[in-house]
Amino acid sequence: MRKVLSSMLSVCLVLSLIAPLASAEEKQAKLAENASSAIVIERDTGEVIFDKNSHEKLPPASMTKIMTMLLIMEAIDKEAIAYDDKVRTSEYAASMGGSQIFLEPGEEMSVEDMLKAIAVASANDASVAMAEHLAGTEEEFVVMMNEKAKELGLENTNFVNTNGLPAENHYTTAYDLAMISKELLKYDDITKFTGIYEDYLRADSEDDKFWLVNTNKLVKFYPGVDGLKTGYTREAMYCLTATAEKNGMRVITVIMGAPSPKERNAQITSMLDYAFSQFQAHKLYDREHVLADVEVSKGDKDQIPVVTSESVSILTKRGVKIDDVTERLEIEANLRAPIKKGDVIGTLFIEKEGEILSETPLVAGDDVIEASWWKLFKRTLAKFGAA
Repeated sequence: MRKVLSSMLSVCLVLSLIAPLASAEEKQAKLAENASSAIVIERDTGEVIFDKNSHEKLPPASMTKIMTMLLIMEAIDKEAIAYDDKVRTSEYAASMGGSQIFLEPGEEMSVEDMLKAIAVASANDASVAMAEHLAGTEEEFVVMMNEKAKELGLENTNFVNTNGLPAENHYTTAYDLAMISKELLKYDDITKFTGIYEDYLRADSEDDKFWLVNTNKLVKFYPGVDGLKTGYTREAMYCLTATAEKNGMRVITVIMGAPSPKERNAQITSMLDYAFSQFQAHKLYDREHVLADVEVSKGDKDQIPVVTSESVSILTKRGVKIDDVTERLEIEANLRAPIKKGDVIGTLFIEKEGEILSETPLVAGDDVIEASWWKLFKRTLAKFGAA
């Protein structure tokens, strides 16, 4: 009798271990059932948690604006533009159809309000106005968009406009959108815009006051969602790139070609639920964390801080601890001025038992300009004096 009972207990134990695994696999099998393609990644590591046809080239509709917002945020970060700069609306920008804030030709609006209009209301007119402000023409801005895609190593993306209105040869993939979103989310300020559910533009004028309501309803209805961008055209169907942060882990989800807004939101919700229930991120460093100071020759400064280009984490299955992890810095040898803040000057490797878990570019934390002849001369004299 004891042997039979022991066998029954063993079977029950095995089944109890298998059941959660089967449940997780069943959940994953049902993700993005009614969509052309989809992907889920963890933001810091870029690791893929779920994938369905993520490299299939498809029209992105207004998710195009994720790249538009990335170039705007880069320009703000580099201080090429400021939030309170005024942007003038051209006749062409004002003529955009589809989602818009009804900018008038000649109307001026701050960069902050233009960005808010793009992020919340998916404004096509504001997208073009910002493109012209940054690059002179929309065509030149599109060149910048495609150059940025190549810089990020994205091989299946080609943009023709800034806003995603239907156009021939305008395409990207779920994977590429996730990578563009990963880059965009380096800039913490962006979720202050994409996470707004409702707000107003031209609030000082009752006649021109314009109500903004986020096209991404999950911002209101899913805890932790604070972006990024919806999209819809007849060709693209219903699309959404959504991001959420919970328990120190930020997830990016993309769905393309869903048959309805309800199905799109339901599928994104399921993908977020799956990611947060099955995985966890272990944060190591925030963006711009100083890891070292290295010498620079021929510069107005002797040293430069080496900082992380983005936040650094390790992704594991939920409940798994990280032990015996080592860090390795590789910094370029013989650094020489001029160096610009943000220039890549090294790599941080996170390793475990010889296996590389993550690689993060390290960048210069400050500008170093070439030193004048007189400064170099005085520096040399000082060295001789010290000797």
